[in-house]
Amino acid sequence: MTVKRIVFDIATSSVDEVREFYAELFDLETIMDQGWIATMASDATARVQVSIASEGGSGTPVPDASIEVDDVDEVYRRAKELGHKIEYELTNEPWGVRRFYVNDPAGKLLNVLSHL
Repeated sequence: MTVKRIVFDIATSSVDEVREFYAELFDLETIMDQGWIATMASDATARVQVSIASEGGSGTPVPDASIEVDDVDEVYRRAKELGHKIEYELTNEPWGVRRFYVNDPAGKLLNVLSHL
């Protein structure tokens, strides 16, 4: 048996607002929009991963999702420019990632990172 995909589902009454957040911050494209559900994607291919954690590391809460990007400094700059509240400042962690936390409009805590 092979897991082909895992989809991160976000419950919200404001699909357009949350869709806009992910489009502006992460350059994700809407690939399906039924009004009540919108699916966003990138052209990149990634391995399926599920993390099980008791904490988020460095004393942070466990995030709802981790999003790895090629340039975390650029996404951090965008998040600040767009006025999003940073929940955990941009930090080089001892386990080899540079990351920050931000909430999406639905309240999901996102761990945005790049490997060092």
